[in-house]
Amino acid sequence: MIYKSYLIESNYKLINNISSVLFYGENIGLKKIFKNQIKEINKNSLFINLTQEEILKNQGIFIRELENSSLFGENKIIFIEDCNDKIFNILESYLDTPLNFQTIIFSDVLDKKSKLRAFYEKSKIFASVACYKDNVISIQRIIQNKLKDFQGLSSYNVNMILETCALNRVNLDNEIEKIITYFKDKKINSNDLSKLLNNVSDESFNELKDEAIKGDRFKTNNLLNSTIMETDKTMYYLSIIYQRLLKLKEIFTQNKGTVEERILCLKPSVFWKDKPILIAQCKKWKLVNLKKALKDIYRLEVKIKSNSVLDKNLMIKKLIIDLCVLANA
Repeated sequence: MIYKSYLIESNYKLINNISSVLFYGENIGLKKIFKNQIKEINKNSLFINLTQEEILKNQGIFIRELENSSLFGENKIIFIEDCNDKIFNILESYLDTPLNFQTIIFSDVLDKKSKLRAFYEKSKIFASVACYKDNVISIQRIIQNKLKDFQGLSSYNVNMILETCALNRVNLDNEIEKIITYFKDKKINSNDLSKLLNNVSDESFNELKDEAIKGDRFKTNNLLNSTIMETDKTMYYLSIIYQRLLKLKEIFTQNKGTVEERILCLKPSVFWKDKPILIAQCKKWKLVNLKKALKDIYRLEVKIKSNSVLDKNLMIKKLIIDLCVLANA
């Protein structure tokens, strides 16, 4: 059975009693939220954490967990991470029999030909939940909902938070937690919010990103040498580059008006300090090159996610250089 992620996020109890659930897709933050919801609703349960790799190396680990009852009669929930079709035959053989506990499967992107995805979608007793990337509207809704009790949550401040998290749930949760802790009096002001959201390393990378997309070889080269990149922020860096190129593409695909007029029509509104940067970037790019760059970023994201031994910082730096070259093509 197929369930919509937004319905499950608002009420996880809809599938809490289903014996096996598959969460798949590229939205890591949303899958993390679902995992936390499961733990919160089932506080008295025994949680077992396994990975597909562990099970494939030693299937006995999984069999023991299936056969063993939890101590003291607790409800047992098994999480299996990083799954794909390699584990399908193992799961299928055991899920055919009634189980007295819940099995939760977490996967990355699964295409329509995936046996694992098809099995859960066609099942009448199990659940499949696709966790696709968030968009501007969904992130705005989350910000407004979580900060609804705060004064000063203007559209400008919402957009500032949105820009900082770059449509990433994990980043968003971190920023929301900082905001709730900092503004204890429940009054948000833009100056303090700006200081709170933007640390030095992120500002440096944003400057590097902007100069590369503007095609300024000299500044890009200097900033590449001076900007410190944090390995655990690789997806964040990719995301903010991707969002900027999407914004440029949106400007290009509008049919009427000057570049300045098209920028004024963008939703969410562009920060005043970003307008001259966007104008300069628009002058350097062609729509065909933007489409190529967006495809390149998607392929790089897949490559990084599927190969843990890659030098992520090196890959990001190469992307920056390629964008600078493409801007001047």
